[in-house]
Amino acid sequence: MGMIPETSKLLNSIDGILFDLGVSSPQLQDPSRGFSFMRDGPLDMRMNPGEGISARDWINAATETEIADTLYKFGEERFSRRIARRIITARESKYISTTSELAEIVREAIPVWKKEKHPATQVFQAIRILINRELDELKLGLVAALNLLRLGGRLVVISFHSLEDRIVKQFITARVTGDKFPRDLPITSDVLRPQLKKIKNARKPRSEEVYKNPRARSAVMRVAEKLN
Repeated sequence: MGMIPETSKLLNSIDGILFDLGVSSPQLQDPSRGFSFMRDGPLDMRMNPGEGISARDWINAATETEIADTLYKFGEERFSRRIARRIITARESKYISTTSELAEIVREAIPVWKKEKHPATQVFQAIRILINRELDELKLGLVAALNLLRLGGRLVVISFHSLEDRIVKQFITARVTGDKFPRDLPITSDVLRPQLKKIKNARKPRSEEVYKNPRARSAVMRVAEKLN
């Protein structure tokens, strides 16, 4: 997302931009991409398979502390340290190379878990976010999108977990209220004016939509209009 072009021809010219964050259904359903623990495949998780380090390489090289911190920071996983210790122990005897291997290691590390949610869900999320620098890319993408929108243009963002939604909410809120500076500073009124207007509150899918599309259950949509 941080690669959104900001050419002079496009600046302040776009009517609307939609961010549909996270992994797409085709990516999840393709075992070769390594995004899902529901289908066995190589532990990759890269959005662009030709760039960066794979999840497989990272999980076999990272320290116990790095793994635990990543699971806690990007997955909000409360068993992060227990899982990290189990990963280190497991890789001492065998190189971790597939999604099913990692999922089984996580399952063994957590003796009791809620059946409606696989214990590896947050672990896979955390590693994927780290590998693809998703939160950094989101921040860059939001700034670029605002520069591309014309006055009155709409920014729509659909996020699927609290880390993404928090960034989007903070981005919109900061630009709805306007920059805060001491009154005695020689700053023009344009700098102080709000850049965005919030369009209603965050929206979540109705039960009917979740029934038809279970993957929408955690979706949150925020909409804002460019003012300045």
